[in-house]
Amino acid sequence: MNKRDEKTRLFVIAAPSGAGKTTLVHALVTHNPDLRFSISYTTRAKRRNEANGVDYLFVEPDEFVSLREQGALLESAEVFDHFYGTSREQVEKHLDAGHSVVLEIDWQGARQVRESMPECVTIFIMPPSLAELERRLRDRRTDSDEVIERRLRDARSDMSHWQEFDHVIINDDLDTAVADLVDVLEGTGETTSTCNPALRTAVERILS
Repeated sequence: MNKRDEKTRLFVIAAPSGAGKTTLVHALVTHNPDLRFSISYTTRAKRRNEANGVDYLFVEPDEFVSLREQGALLESAEVFDHFYGTSREQVEKHLDAGHSVVLEIDWQGARQVRESMPECVTIFIMPPSLAELERRLRDRRTDSDEVIERRLRDARSDMSHWQEFDHVIINDDLDTAVADLVDVLEGTGETTSTCNPALRTAVERILS
């Protein structure tokens, strides 16, 4: 039975690597048990703290290409030499069951979803500064200096697309950022709207 109504929404969340997107999304889903998290396909290797079917659906490149060719992906992108994609069927199933859905993807994927489902709400997560982003990436202790430098270059490029999104949330304090996300989900996120002059000034300061 299709229970989709006007309160059922698709929320698309994107961010540069190291901005804290995954932590925020998991906190958001914990705070909102009726919310559904769409698990993305990826061709990258599973990290030691990840589980298949929980963090990602890990597939081989040829299987990913097959899914894309069949039209089974709502969006797909290549990030750091690996493919990522969202199951169209999974999203539609959650929405039809009356659950709002959160997608955790990159700006390229967000653009594709916006074209397919223009009614979606798009949110970009940004670090409080480029210096803080670098600190977070280094604190992971999972990447070489060369990889970190590449991630920082790509982050600058990613952040240049912030104006394509409906909202920007600056992840300085986790609790505040989660509260801002909850406001967006509840339709009261005026302070994080990209139309808000104060928000635009704060973002331009980060990027300057």
